[in-house]
Amino acid sequence: MSKPTHILLGQTLSFSGDPFLTPFADSVTVEQRGAVVLGDGKILAIGPADEIAAPEGVKVDDYGDGLIMAGFVDAHLHYPQTGIIASWGKRLIDWLNSYTFPEEARLADPDYAKEIAKRYFDLALANGTTTSLSYATIHPSSVDAYFTEAQSRGVRALAGKTCMDRNAPDNLLDTAQSAYDDSKALLEKWHGVDRLGYVITPRFSPTSTPEQLSALGALWAEHPECLMQTHISEQHEEIAWVKDLFPNARDYLDTYEAHGLLGERAVFGHAIHLTEREQARIKEVGAGLVHCPTSNTFIGSGIFETARMKADGQRVGLATDTGGGSSFSMLRTMAAAYELSQLKGSPLHPAQLMWLATCGSAGVLHLGDKIGNLAVGMEADLVVLDLASTPAIAQRSQRAGDIWEAIFPTIMMGDDRATKAVWIGGKAVRP
Repeated sequence: MSKPTHILLGQTLSFSGDPFLTPFADSVTVEQRGAVVLGDGKILAIGPADEIAAPEGVKVDDYGDGLIMAGFVDAHLHYPQTGIIASWGKRLIDWLNSYTFPEEARLADPDYAKEIAKRYFDLALANGTTTSLSYATIHPSSVDAYFTEAQSRGVRALAGKTCMDRNAPDNLLDTAQSAYDDSKALLEKWHGVDRLGYVITPRFSPTSTPEQLSALGALWAEHPECLMQTHISEQHEEIAWVKDLFPNARDYLDTYEAHGLLGERAVFGHAIHLTEREQARIKEVGAGLVHCPTSNTFIGSGIFETARMKADGQRVGLATDTGGGSSFSMLRTMAAAYELSQLKGSPLHPAQLMWLATCGSAGVLHLGDKIGNLAVGMEADLVVLDLASTPAIAQRSQRAGDIWEAIFPTIMMGDDRATKAVWIGGKAVRP
C-alpha cells in the first residue's frame, strides 16, 4: 500500500456522476473543509478534514478557502499556434492561410519547436491545465519537442503529427505514405511512454486526399488503442468545401468513415453544424465531440449546442483550441461556453461547466479512469483555485449564498491569478 506523502487542506470538489444527467446534489460533493491525501503520485484518500489524521512526517499544505479539484483537461488545441493566438480578423480558411500555415512552417526548426513547446506548457500550467491533447505540425520533430517537454515536467499529454497532403503550402505537405510512415514511427517511439499518448492526426478532410485518409485509417486499425483526432463541421464554408472535394460522400462525417476514421476512440473538434445523420452515427459509435467556445466566437464559426448534445447522449469535452481560441485559460473557456449556451436559452450550471473541463474532457480522451476527478485511485493532477483572486471576484464571491455562487464569479472573471497551486503526479509544480 502506498504511503502518504502530502495532505492538502481546503475546500474540495469531486464528482460522483454527470451533472448533465443527474441532480447536482447526487453528482457533486463539495467539502467546505476537506482533505486530500496524496502518495506515490495518486490520490489515496479524500474526505472531511476532521476525519483524516496526518501521520507523522507527512507534509500538510493548508490552502484555506482555496478550492482543490482535478486539474483541467484541454481536449483540443494546437500548441504550434501558441505564438499567433489573438490574431485579428479572419475566418477559418483565411486564418489557416494567413496565420496558421506560416507559423507552423517555422516549427520545421527543432529549436523553435522546443521553444514553443516550453512556452505552451508554461502557459497551460499557469492556468491550471494539467492534461492537453494537441495537434503538432507535419514535422516529426514538432511531436518530439512537445512530448520531450511534457515528459520533462511529468505531465500527462497527448499529441500527433498533423498530416496534410493537399491544399496547404508546399513546405507543409507530406504524402499518404510518409504520413503513415512518420505517424507509425512516432507512435512506436512515444505511445505509452511515461504519461504520453500518441494520437493519429489528419488535420481535416480538405487537407488530406482520400489516399492519405485511407492510409491513416489503416494505421488506426493496426493500433486501435490510440485515439484519432480531427476537425469536423466548424464553419459553413468548410462544409461546402468538403462537399466539393468529396462529391460522392453522404456528408462530412462520411469522408472520415469511408476511410476507417470513425470509431469510439475518435475525437472530433468543433462539430457545430452536424446533420441529424452525423449526430446519430457519432452517438452510435460512441465517438467524442469537443466544444471550443472561444474559438467558435473568435473566428465566427457558430454555436455548439452543449445542453442539447448532452441531452441527446453525446460524449462532450471542452477545449481552448489554442490559437484559434483566444485564451489559454479553461476558466475563460468555461465562461465562453456559458455565454454561448445562454444564447441558445440553456444556461449551463457551474457544476456542469466544471464537469466539462475535467471529467467530460477526460472521458472523451478515454482517460476517465486516470484523470479528471478528485477520487481515490486517480492520478494526483490537481489545481487549487483562489475564489477571491481579484477585487472584482472577491467582492462578488463574498455575497455568495452557496458554494456555486462562490465558484461562478471565478469561472466568469478568473484568469491565471486564480491558480493558487498546481500539482502534477503528486508533486507541487506551482507556485
